[in-house]
Amino acid sequence: MSVPTAHTDEAPSPAGKPQGATKATESKASDNGVQRNLKTRHVSMIALGGCIGTGLFMTSGSTISKAGPGGGLVAYLAMGIMVYFLMTSLGELATNQPVSGSFATYNAKYVDPALGFAMGWNYWLNWAITIAVDISTAAILMQYWLPKTPGWIWSLLVLAFILIINALTVSAFGETEYWLSLIKIVTVVVFLILGFCMIFGIMFKPAVGFSNFTYKDAPFVGGIPAILSVFLIAGFSFQGTELVGVTAGESKDPEHAVPKAINSVFWRILIFYILSIVVIAALIPYTSPNLLSSANGDIAMSPFTLVFKRAGLAFAASLMNAVVLTAVISSANSGMYASTRMLYSLSEDHYAPKIFSKTTKHGIPLASLAVTTIIALLAFSTSIYGQKIYMWLVAASGLTGFIAWVGIALSHFRFRRAFIKQGHKLSELKYHAKLFPLGPILALILCIAIICGQNISAIINFDWKEIGITYLSVPLVLILYFGYKIKNHTHIIPLDEIDVSPHRP
Repeated sequence: MSVPTAHTDEAPSPAGKPQGATKATESKASDNGVQRNLKTRHVSMIALGGCIGTGLFMTSGSTISKAGPGGGLVAYLAMGIMVYFLMTSLGELATNQPVSGSFATYNAKYVDPALGFAMGWNYWLNWAITIAVDISTAAILMQYWLPKTPGWIWSLLVLAFILIINALTVSAFGETEYWLSLIKIVTVVVFLILGFCMIFGIMFKPAVGFSNFTYKDAPFVGGIPAILSVFLIAGFSFQGTELVGVTAGESKDPEHAVPKAINSVFWRILIFYILSIVVIAALIPYTSPNLLSSANGDIAMSPFTLVFKRAGLAFAASLMNAVVLTAVISSANSGMYASTRMLYSLSEDHYAPKIFSKTTKHGIPLASLAVTTIIALLAFSTSIYGQKIYMWLVAASGLTGFIAWVGIALSHFRFRRAFIKQGHKLSELKYHAKLFPLGPILALILCIAIICGQNISAIINFDWKEIGITYLSVPLVLILYFGYKIKNHTHIIPLDEIDVSPHRP
């Protein structure tokens, strides 16, 4: 596990004043910059709750159904290890240069300006569209209780809620995410406690044990091909963990907050995902049709709902519907924050009009927030008036998370090589990822494999429509990359020319 290393001397700020000369300036309002008002507990909880979404509550059971309990565990464990390496890579970059643009800025600085341009715009578009998907999902969840109400009303109410939260202060966003994440975490912890009580016969008789792990063809069903197929499901469950890198730009103490959040990645993956899969696999046989029903959005068939019902909670379905609604609102809220800050950063790096980097007295990039909201609204409107366009928009954002992860791994690989080549020592870094270069190389290989294997059957059958829908985000990034490259004549930056100097908030 990576650990923070010795501190180096403070570098002068852009204004020529030593950093730390006055802490009052850190949160001082300005019209040209965000404010560092996210507390360490905010960053830690955002990192902790960032990987808990509908993927864990609804689709995790389908990995067991398709690959058996052993196959599901292997898939989540492999993805968890990869995500851990990715986050330690991001931690090294984010503590050396804590900026709101995060990996898009690193792509431009450590690889190629064209890559930063492409990754930034692609990531912004992805989250703007994801907001539309989330508010649509929120409406469906609300109609579980109020089936006769128009869904679009609930969608607009959720959008208005997250817009207000993001328009106030960054600490308002941090506080909201703190409590939304806490609800998800408490739910998972209660689920694990009840699950293991049932497995071992504590308060619940008789003990279930682990017989389902060897039921019929278990623990491994379908062999290696089945395990590889559920890698995709497991990978999507971890989407959004990179958000901690974006928060570094507004953290009060990124040199301590980010490493603390990153170092908890391993344990939260172990507790929230691996143990949850163990409980689900032990209590529900892989042959149960409920596992696939939950993946199709049936909240009553969620593994969490079934376990809570078994524990005697008659209102289990309503409870889980509320928790999943919390997860969706949290995702939309995080998406609004991430996309707004990415557009702000693109403007700061001269990849977008300058107006998008203007901030309010509370440090909120209001123009970026407004445009992101408009795009989310337009995407949402297509779900009402044109399903085909909506599906293409969703497809365009489908692989963006994995593409962003490729950028993180590549940036870290080149940053570290440049850092050492230029004569620096690891002790100069506030935080450094261990097992280099294994971490970023492993992440690169797995992410590229997942991207390529997203729809193998369509490739084999030359189904061009399916291929286009599945892989739309790949040519989008390539068009942005080569378009910018050709227009601005950029090149991959040589290692000895990369600026590895630390940025001090």
